[in-house]
Amino acid sequence: MKDKVEHTNELNADFWNHRWKSGLTGWDIGYASPPLVEYMSQYEDKSVSILIPGCGNSYEAENLLSKGFDNITLIDISEELTNRLRERFKKTPQVKVIYEDFFNHVGQYDLILEQTFFCAQILERREEYVRHVASLLKRGGRLVGVLFNVDFGKEGPPFGGDENEYRKLFSGLFDIRVMSPCYNSIPPRAGSELFVVMVKK
Repeated sequence: MKDKVEHTNELNADFWNHRWKSGLTGWDIGYASPPLVEYMSQYEDKSVSILIPGCGNSYEAENLLSKGFDNITLIDISEELTNRLRERFKKTPQVKVIYEDFFNHVGQYDLILEQTFFCAQILERREEYVRHVASLLKRGGRLVGVLFNVDFGKEGPPFGGDENEYRKLFSGLFDIRVMSPCYNSIPPRAGSELFVVMVKK
């Protein structure tokens, strides 16, 4: 088995650039995640500051724009991807695209949307993910999204997990308001996702 350092090095900007350039993007479902679409459809304050880390093709951003949200930040470690996004959103001032490692990002947001970013982090970085998300949220800010509730039985990414693990991981810094099975997952992920709403303490 490969050690932590080797694996960490594999999942760097070069790794993700290669995936985007080669079209090896199996996580890309081609449209906004239904659980996030439904949740944000009920969100009344359209002025909230929103961060989408590991944003991918950013279908969620397009959906948010269609609903009137006007303060959206996208961040990704792939320069290949962020160049494409800058071109796509160049006439959309409501969307800011940042090429940066999420773990180096500094800012303050009302809402962070999680969609297949957490599962792309090696297990050794999960506590760091939780701390950094908390540092980027304003007091009372929310982490909302989907986490895999499955053991993939192989070395990732994606990396799986379960509800008990996540509750232990997040409960120190977050009030877990919702952590329950998704009823509106896409068919290939049915029964393997948890929808989460967590409020920074």
